[in-house]
Amino acid sequence: MQGNKNKRFTRCNRDENAWKVLYQWFATPLGEELLSLEKKHMNQLLSNLFGYHLLLMGSPHHVDSIRDSRVSRRAIMDITGENKAVCDGQFSGHPEMLPVSADTLDVVVLPHILEFSESPHDVLREVDGSLIAEGHVVILGFNPLGLWTIWRWLFGWRKQLPWCGHFISTTRVKDWLALLGYESIETRYFFHRPPFQHKGILGRIVILEKLTAKILPWLGGAYVLVARKKVSTLTPIRPRWRARQKLQAGLVEPVSRIHGSMKKTSNMDKS
Repeated sequence: MQGNKNKRFTRCNRDENAWKVLYQWFATPLGEELLSLEKKHMNQLLSNLFGYHLLLMGSPHHVDSIRDSRVSRRAIMDITGENKAVCDGQFSGHPEMLPVSADTLDVVVLPHILEFSESPHDVLREVDGSLIAEGHVVILGFNPLGLWTIWRWLFGWRKQLPWCGHFISTTRVKDWLALLGYESIETRYFFHRPPFQHKGILGRIVILEKLTAKILPWLGGAYVLVARKKVSTLTPIRPRWRARQKLQAGLVEPVSRIHGSMKKTSNMDKS
């Protein structure tokens, strides 16, 4: 699928690397507060996922997010374009064209990748191709239905990050993943406070975080979603002798399977 078919990135400035600007925003008081919560939840979730190879897309400065992972080999794909070696296992790449062999990764972490991609469907397809059966994808995103919605309306059209990104709801992400054959196993919402940039104010209204998280958890400004790549189990059927006699050289994939695959891809593009 061509990346320019999806126009979800139009509100942000195309002349700059949105992810690079986003990680600069994480250095602000609000960004630091959000990042600390993201690291907390990420470390809790990743400690329960196992395997041999983990890939984190984003900035190498966020390596702390995978600190508690039990996966033995971890790599970071820097998508900011800075090409600065900050840690081992770092390389540069683009989310829509993963330089990774098929069926090699056990865990893929996407911190705010889908919101600023021109084609989030392509990103998920690339992830799907790189994950092994029963592998996991961990997605961090901004919640379009949370307390931050008003700020997104006010500042999004001014091309200010992160507000200009295409915030995608957990329901839609789950639908996309289901079409690819994934099972969503856990969703967490967090940061139940207005997005003020003043550190003192953020600290004083922390009680709102605890109260709203219990009563209205889906109002959190951000979320983390974990999904597992399911394995299709096929029951072998003994072919009839008469049908087997008609086979010539080679095997042809059933037309129904081809049509099913094409329909699956088509449905995802429409969603």
